[in-house]
Amino acid sequence: MAELDSLDPDTPVVVGVGQASERLTDPDYEALGEAALAARAVGAAISDAGASTAAIANAVDTVAAIRSFEISSPLSASPLGRPDNMPRAVAARTGLDPRKAIQSITGGQAPQTMLVELAGTIAAGRSSGAVIFGAEVISTVRDLMTKPADQRPDFGEQIGGPLEDRGFGLRGITSLPEARHGLRTPMPQYALLENARRHRLGLDRDAYARSMGELFAPMTRVAAANPHAAAPTERSADELVTVTDSNRLVADPFTRLLVARDQVNQAAACVVMSVRAARAAGIDPSRWVFLHGHAALQEQTLMARPDLSTAPVAGAALDHALAVAEIGLDDVAHLDIYSCFPIAVSNICEATGLRPDDPRGLTVTGGLPFFGGPGNNYSMHAIAEIVTRVRQSPGDYGVVVANGGILSKHAVGVYSTTPTGWRHDDSAGIQKRLDARPAVRRRDDADGDAIIETFTVVPHKDGRRTGIVIGRLVDATGAVGERFVANTDADDTELIDILAAGDPIGMPMVARSTPEGNRVYASRDTLRRLHPPTPPAFRDHYEHIEIRRDGHVLEVTINRPEARNALHPAANEELDSVFDAYFADPDLWVAILTGKGDKAFSAGNDLSATASGAAFAVPKNGFAGLTSRESLPKPVIAAVNGYALGGGFEIALACHLVVAGDDATFGLPEVRVGLAAAAGGLVRLPRALGPALARDMILTGRRLSATEAAAAGIVSRVAPSGKTLEVARDVAAEILAGSPAAVRGSLTTMEKTATIADPIEAIRASTAVLDDLIASKDTLEGITAFVMKRTPNWSGT
Repeated sequence: MAELDSLDPDTPVVVGVGQASERLTDPDYEALGEAALAARAVGAAISDAGASTAAIANAVDTVAAIRSFEISSPLSASPLGRPDNMPRAVAARTGLDPRKAIQSITGGQAPQTMLVELAGTIAAGRSSGAVIFGAEVISTVRDLMTKPADQRPDFGEQIGGPLEDRGFGLRGITSLPEARHGLRTPMPQYALLENARRHRLGLDRDAYARSMGELFAPMTRVAAANPHAAAPTERSADELVTVTDSNRLVADPFTRLLVARDQVNQAAACVVMSVRAARAAGIDPSRWVFLHGHAALQEQTLMARPDLSTAPVAGAALDHALAVAEIGLDDVAHLDIYSCFPIAVSNICEATGLRPDDPRGLTVTGGLPFFGGPGNNYSMHAIAEIVTRVRQSPGDYGVVVANGGILSKHAVGVYSTTPTGWRHDDSAGIQKRLDARPAVRRRDDADGDAIIETFTVVPHKDGRRTGIVIGRLVDATGAVGERFVANTDADDTELIDILAAGDPIGMPMVARSTPEGNRVYASRDTLRRLHPPTPPAFRDHYEHIEIRRDGHVLEVTINRPEARNALHPAANEELDSVFDAYFADPDLWVAILTGKGDKAFSAGNDLSATASGAAFAVPKNGFAGLTSRESLPKPVIAAVNGYALGGGFEIALACHLVVAGDDATFGLPEVRVGLAAAAGGLVRLPRALGPALARDMILTGRRLSATEAAAAGIVSRVAPSGKTLEVARDVAAEILAGSPAAVRGSLTTMEKTATIADPIEAIRASTAVLDDLIASKDTLEGITAFVMKRTPNWSGT
């Protein structure tokens, strides 16, 4: 008791934990909503503390909710509604009236990090007590959604009150290239890591499957004895990994029984207080559990990691938490390692030397595939179980290892009834050192020779299979370079068969970028067979654009006036093809791009396509085949009639000259719909206008008139309303009066010298253009025509 008496009164202690659950098959199943089930867990935690609700409520000034799957991403939905303020909705049901309500970020690390954060706030004297809870009722909601609409409950509530919503916190968990290639969910992402690990260990498929089964089989015994488990059935290693109709392959190498089970109805909560508040509430010190050590670290993004088979930050977090607790792993009696997929556990085992058959066991709940994976809140259940165990064996240490993202966010807590004051960790310092590690460069558009770095095959219900590959480009010397993600071609059975058998990692392949994303092939012969190379050429018919040849001038008109000439994937593809043909045609020297009608040049990206996900299908060369094109070697004139907004303005900025009708309007409104002008606007506009005006337009959506745009230097000529194309044709004629070779050389030289800061150095570099022109026919013709006082007859060579 002397140790307790000497404690700082602000020392945080966990005084209560509680869990609640129900299964569809339970005889007393009630189909509780998220708030109701969470309230049961909070009520159980309050009862577990052994004090009256009034005494607990008097101390609790903060209630924090772990984010449920219904609100875990921008694509999430609550089909049956939900309270507008979940922390306060649960508080009201349990007799609490907190000063502060918090909604956590997304991630399985959230219960552990939130507990450490609020415990630290208590230790600093800024809080006397907090309740943390989380709940998932995915199983109930899915079942209710199968019923007629008039038989479905409404879980919506208008609670109101202040709420500190931390947002999704998903930065770095995935990227646009990953998402467009099918890496939108953890399952295929973890499968990539798992196959990389199998290759590193040199195991064949059967041996590796057995290792996963042997790792998880002991967890099923724990789940079978847990009254809150969603799947309380003991299974053998063979049962877990053998593919059957009921245990299908979900993403190579995972069967259904090896992955986290999210169709659950589970909730858990804990109450943490200061020693002062716990004493005032009359809570028996035998209920107090102290946080002896903790750490929270973050791994590099998946595509940046030097080794995809491991996540060393997880081991570093565990090591640091144990160091803060001043104990070793051998001193720990109870363990729970986050087990959403086998590699989450084996990664920790490899870092620490733990064996799958460690007599202590690797879980106290039964693990996410068997106990259940209640969204981001799983580790709250682990904390509840660990607290219970260390109370039952005073002096024991228990450890919770939590994980969020794709082996991305790692949080560890060390618990014991042994009294200790609040201990600070140095996670920030360790993170700073970890962030200095080398990272692999990413290539979004991959073309050329490559090798397979890792892979997975995802089967579909209709029998199709999609191969997802992470590869590395290989240069002419054989050096491995940038990393990319790709899919197999739907028409290529050769590579998908290779991926589905054996170990293809390290195998050479060929990558090809397309508007739909990167595609990979086993050989160049396969690529040529499926996609024979065709020289750029104009088509006989276009559906979304019109073209007109007039001598050496090509006129291209975006023909979608009903959509204000906004671009969708098909229109983008046609424009990309047309400009390929224009730049390849030696008889075309100037191009004019305009929009049909007088309302808009282009309103940018078609938002209806964005909503359906098709906006990912943008050509490698960018909007209209221009905004990301590495070089525009011939003049392109934008004839802007009406609106040039968003991507439409970015297209105009990519052109060499802009002729605008006096009724034209220019703007980048992306921020107003939650997007950004990433097709050139964020780069070209500041360079064209200077940073002040560019920031004004980008950050506020401010629009410029044609006159303002001309004064700012982004419009070369202003035409009377209705005369824009006519003036653009006049400009094209003026360009044609000069040497095409000299025009092309001037454009190329301006591009090459644009990044040279020293003017003298840039001028010296620019003289190289004369080396080519002095040997051209056009130069000889130009000089001859000048001497003879006649109009030059340009050949373009």
